Amino acid sequence: MERVLEMIKDRGQWVEIEEMVLRPSQRTGNIPEETRKVPLMMRAKGFLAEEAKPGERVKIKTLTGRVIEGTLTKMNPTYDHGFGEEFIPELLEIGINLRAIMEENHDER
Repeated sequence: MERVLEMIKDRGQWVEIEEMVLRPSQRTGNIPEETRKVPLMMRAKGFLAEEAKPGERVKIKTLTGRVIEGTLTKMNPTYDHGFGEEFIPELLEIGINLRAIMEENHDER
């Protein structure tokens, strides 16, 4: 796991935290055994509330305004998720439709 190497002194710095949500013993029996063997972890991104060192427990404020706690793991994290290898035409249409709506709303002003 990539870790932050230096003290983050800037309150409001964009960071990532992680927190164990469930220990393996707390996980349901309705999931595959290999999944039950590992803890359920939460990772969240947000703005650092106070100066912190890597690995310290910190509070962050998320983009939705929630204040949550966890262990500081990254500074300036990126989004690296995707929608898989398969092309999804609906996602392409969303961008086109959104631009049309924005242009229409802009013209009405």
